[in-house]
Amino acid sequence: MPDQGTELFSPNQPHTPPGTAARLMRRKPVEALVAQSGHGAGGELRRSLGLWQLTMISIGATLGTGIFVVLGEAVPDAGPAVIVSFVIAGLTALFSALSYAELAGTIPVAGSSYSYAYATMGEFVAWVCGWCLLLEYGVSVAAVAVGWGQYIDELLGGAFGLSLPQALSAPPGEGGLFNVPALAVVLLAMVFLLGGAKESARANTVMVAVKILALLLFCGVAAMGIRAGNYQPFMPLGMAGVSAAGATLFFSYIGFDAASTAGEEARNPQRDLPRAILLSLAVVTALYCLVAAVAVGAEPWRDFEGSEAGLAAILRHVTGQDVWSLLLAFGAVVAIASVVLTVLYGQTRILFAMSRDGLVPGVFSRVDPRSGTPRANTVIVAVFCGTLAAAVPLGRLADATSIGTLFAFGLVNVAVLVLRRTRPTMRRTFRVPASPLVPLTGVALCLWMMFSLDAVTWAVFGVWMAVGAVVYFGYGMRRSRLQTAPSAPPGTPPSDTASTEE
Repeated sequence: MPDQGTELFSPNQPHTPPGTAARLMRRKPVEALVAQSGHGAGGELRRSLGLWQLTMISIGATLGTGIFVVLGEAVPDAGPAVIVSFVIAGLTALFSALSYAELAGTIPVAGSSYSYAYATMGEFVAWVCGWCLLLEYGVSVAAVAVGWGQYIDELLGGAFGLSLPQALSAPPGEGGLFNVPALAVVLLAMVFLLGGAKESARANTVMVAVKILALLLFCGVAAMGIRAGNYQPFMPLGMAGVSAAGATLFFSYIGFDAASTAGEEARNPQRDLPRAILLSLAVVTALYCLVAAVAVGAEPWRDFEGSEAGLAAILRHVTGQDVWSLLLAFGAVVAIASVVLTVLYGQTRILFAMSRDGLVPGVFSRVDPRSGTPRANTVIVAVFCGTLAAAVPLGRLADATSIGTLFAFGLVNVAVLVLRRTRPTMRRTFRVPASPLVPLTGVALCLWMMFSLDAVTWAVFGVWMAVGAVVYFGYGMRRSRLQTAPSAPPGTPPSDTASTEE
């Protein structure tokens, strides 16, 4: 079946401006996306990442502050059955991860769900998806960077008895003047990214190894304090409590899609991207369940209310010493730095894809020929996110990242269904099993979690979407490459190959 967007690039037809509705729904053929893969203004991205680096990018973006603090929120709801809650949250994430895996292998380009939406549901939906991702990644970087300063302060206090001045460790409105540590960690991540994708992937791999070791260290030490009685009763608040905890824990899995933003820097994207996404989710789920099992075995579940039974506190209770909690705090500092690095990377690649399509200014797709990175893009994004973290009290704005993420996840599940229908014979290196049931379940779960968020989060999301609509209609729609380029892009579009349907 021919792609319904290919006529936009037909050189044999006169180019006539379509109506507004048609312009909103115009799609970019998969072949056009793949043909321009890696190319930006003035250079191209370098394919230097293998399966290991891609998996580490996803783990780096996912395995962050959540596991170090989230148990204090989830255990009071579920009791020792929080282990089951982690499994439920992981399975919920898996539905969307399977859809990401299929599309990442089929459309191996930068831009993640933005590019997938462009190929399947049209330009306006792609813009909305990309705009959601900008909210998710941008505010996430800033919010996580703020947390980095707090852990640095804890580490300095425990090791040296020092503390950062309040004026230089918090933004205005929260008792400070400027959050210097938050800005510092974003600029540090920027330096790594400017060195190139391969170099920043190496740094991320080291940081991921450190935070995994920190969590395994916790498990090894805290296991000495496990008491069988702490697991009884296993499900004190019933299945309702387990489900409520699972909804809370779902957001600890956000970030597994980070590898999909590296589609144009992977050496073998069709093979490695699906594997990296699913492998990272499996590793993170196993670690979460292991840490949860040890934590609730070493500490009575009722003591987890608030922050009294964080991982560091459990180590102090078990050993009676501060050295282990200091090592864990160091692991948390490294974990947060890794999240900042990988999420900032994803943000720049999404803007790269949107800029190459003409929807945002061209400066974001300029590639430095020496490093093979979008340098101006990286600097602009880092300075913006660093300033946001250092000078603006984020408050409830950080909660809006959850709704933007869920919206993008839902669109990816829909994109799988649309592409299966419009391009059934396209070669797919990975296929979502039990389609359409799995993608439809993914959509339903995303909607359920979106509507479980509070009214303030929806209000922030609505304002952000309204601003995005103004930007699109005022700038993006008129400057879109599909609006200005009547002929086919460079490169010969590949033909569909035989279907891999069983």
